[in-house]
Amino acid sequence: MGTLPMWHPAAGNVTFGSPSTGNGPLSGPWYRAVKTQLLGVLLAAAGNFLISVSLNIQKCAHLQLACQTDPKPYYTSKLWWCGIILLGLGEVGNFTAYGFAPAALVAPLGCVSVIGSAFISVLFLKETMKAAVILGGTLAVAGTYLLVTFTPNVPQELTAKKVQNYLVSWPFVIYVILEIIIFCILLYFYKRKAVKHIVVLLMMVALLASLTVIAVKAVAGMITHSMKGKMQLTYPVFYIMCVLMAATCAFQVKFLKQAMELYEATAVVPVNFVFSTTSAIISGVIFYQEFQSAALLSVFMFLFGCLLSFLGVFLITRNRKKEHLQIPYIDCGHIPGKNVTGKIQPDSHHLCYGTLNNKDDLGKLQS
Repeated sequence: MGTLPMWHPAAGNVTFGSPSTGNGPLSGPWYRAVKTQLLGVLLAAAGNFLISVSLNIQKCAHLQLACQTDPKPYYTSKLWWCGIILLGLGEVGNFTAYGFAPAALVAPLGCVSVIGSAFISVLFLKETMKAAVILGGTLAVAGTYLLVTFTPNVPQELTAKKVQNYLVSWPFVIYVILEIIIFCILLYFYKRKAVKHIVVLLMMVALLASLTVIAVKAVAGMITHSMKGKMQLTYPVFYIMCVLMAATCAFQVKFLKQAMELYEATAVVPVNFVFSTTSAIISGVIFYQEFQSAALLSVFMFLFGCLLSFLGVFLITRNRKKEHLQIPYIDCGHIPGKNVTGKIQPDSHHLCYGTLNNKDDLGKLQS
């Protein structure tokens, strides 16, 4: 047998667990390559979790106010304002994440908010834990792991000149033209034909969301680059992106609010998540070219992770019944001129309050 060579400290670096040297999974080159992206993932996950906490805190505040004998406006509740502050912090975390991680990765991490909201409702609001919620949470977590693992690592330093070049690139110009045509067709059916189907409303939200993601990532990237000492806020494209971000967000809220008024949240939440996430991924691929050099296996596993996340969100939300506050009965027994023997309860599905015992009135309603 040959003799083993003598080891000298200066001959090589074989330290384990150090993020600065070596060739292992936590070695210097690997860590330097992905640390920015990992920071974006952590910011997005933390931001979405704070959003789920804030929504449940606001829900708890509304329930407490509804149970009071003399209900006060919700904006007088300290608990409600605490939820609003957490919501703001969560949105700031999401916004900052776009400056460090690809848009195709940050957008699907919105499933963290759905997972967190479901389990917080079980733990603190005493909702029933169902098998579908557990299975959905498991699928969503597995999908999130695949997304984080197989998202290609691309440089996230965005300058104003890069954004300008992306804006005039042929793939993006064609994409915007197609998106405008589709949006105008949907808007025509929405305005002229009064078509307010959930798919029409949420498709418009998704088309606007794709532009929002492009603008948010551009603004966050230029701010991040400016904080490193290379000022980017003096370029006109920065303010153009700010205006685009604000305008598309405002119209998204309008259409999403109408969808929530017309349909149950159990239908709106999963459909909106699938549509908006898909449009955000497409916009990131086309505008920022995030999958340009990705291997075919990585693309397949990333799409599989998206599918698992979509299924998880669907399973979590489909069994979440809409909470109805208890509506008191209206006692009409003392109204003069009315032959009423019982109490009438408001019916949320019709324009009238219950039924009338007067046969004449019934005949008029039937005619």
